[in-house]
Amino acid sequence: TAQYSSLGSQPILCGSIPGLVPKQLRFCRNYIEIMPSVAEGVKLGIQECQHQFRGRRWNCTTIKDNLAIFGPVLDKATRESAFVHAIASAGVAFAVTRSCAEGTSTMCGCDSHHKGPPGEGWKWGGCSEDAEFGVLVSREFADARENRPDARSAMNRHNNEAGRMTILENMHLRCKCHGLSGSCEVKTCWWAQPDFRLLGDYLKDKYDSASEMVVEKHRESRGWVETLRAKYAFFKHPTERDLVYYEGSPNFCEPNPETGSFGTRDRVCNVSSHGIEGCDLLCCGRGHNTRTEKRKEKCHCIFHWCCYVSCQECVRVYDVHTCK
Repeated sequence: TAQYSSLGSQPILCGSIPGLVPKQLRFCRNYIEIMPSVAEGVKLGIQECQHQFRGRRWNCTTIKDNLAIFGPVLDKATRESAFVHAIASAGVAFAVTRSCAEGTSTMCGCDSHHKGPPGEGWKWGGCSEDAEFGVLVSREFADARENRPDARSAMNRHNNEAGRMTILENMHLRCKCHGLSGSCEVKTCWWAQPDFRLLGDYLKDKYDSASEMVVEKHRESRGWVETLRAKYAFFKHPTERDLVYYEGSPNFCEPNPETGSFGTRDRVCNVSSHGIEGCDLLCCGRGHNTRTEKRKEKCHCIFHWCCYVSCQECVRVYDVHTCK
């Protein structure tokens, strides 16, 4: 899904989108109305990836003017690939669901199946988001590339689905109060998706605890088929919510065009942290440089009755630490 982030608004000419497989091309032509939100979802997934990995050696870097926007990093069946597939698939489902609830397409809308009677002190109202439809679209579009009988397709399908599951499992009631001067005599509630940041946090935890797999080959009527099995039998078998991978990651310390690593030279690090974003670990033991940086900031702000705030402008000096 990575190459669709450059799509803007309509009109979209499906034939001009690079890298679509035939099934995706058919999907694009049949669902042209929702393609802008598919593209928006991929972009959302990439932005969340970059937020979640901002302090890691691999920081979800994208390359401009390249069909494979992550470079060779996704060529390997690593946990980084697992995360990117999960967050991009979740992004597509999320953006399509939200777009439908906002009424931007004639082929979808609110979820009319309210999932049960109302509770004490509230009634159904508003527009419940139809996450099932968003998940269906993501499944049809993202998984269209993963139809080979090999281990990599099996891994990608699993991680795509794990990303989408996070939305369905985190749907919650959102309510609004009605009554005289804001009293809550009556509440109307609807089903809503969680903030996408919450999904990113959840999937980042799944990245950290991803299950290593091994590839098994089976002979079936259609030929050889590859499947995945947990490498360590004494660990809990991965569920459909867990991320899976079967190849180790490069260390991402040094630039390497073959693996897609950009290295960590000149990356900003946190000198007071002992975590992965700290200068010791992020700089891979090479040490760091320190420079001072002047920044203009608002300060001495005063609230005036009524109603505006006036501020002065101060120049503050900060230490900035970057990896050697």
